[in-house]
Amino acid sequence: QVQLVESGGGLVQPGGSLRLSCAASGSRFVIYAMGWYRQGPGKQRELVTVITSGGSTNYADSVKGRFSISRDNAENTVYLQMNSLKPEDTAVYYCNANYIRGGLVYDAWGQGTQVTVSS
Repeated sequence: QVQLVESGGGLVQPGGSLRLSCAASGSRFVIYAMGWYRQGPGKQRELVTVITSGGSTNYADSVKGRFSISRDNAENTVYLQMNSLKPEDTAVYYCNANYIRGGLVYDAWGQGTQVTVSS
C-alpha cells in the first residue's frame, strides 16, 4: 500500500503564491502518474493537473498558465506551484497517485490540504 502525505496549504491573498508537496511512501511499487485534485465548498472534486513518470502534463483550463506541476521520480514526490491565486481556487487539494504493485494497478489519495485565497 502506498501512503501519500501532503504539505504546503494555507491562507494566501489573491494574487499570491503557494507551493504544495506530496510524498509517496511504501514498498515495492512503481508510480506511473501523480496529480492533484481539488474540492471547493459545495462543489464536486475536480482534476487540477497530472504528471506521468515520463513528464507529460495535463492541466485544467482554469489553472493553465498559473499552476505548474513537477515531479521528483527518485523521491516519489510531486509539487504543485500555484501562482496568481484567485478566490475561486479556494478548496481542499488532494494528491493522487496511480501505481503498480504486484502486477496490479492501484489508486492512492492523500488526506487533503486546505488552500484558502482571501483578502
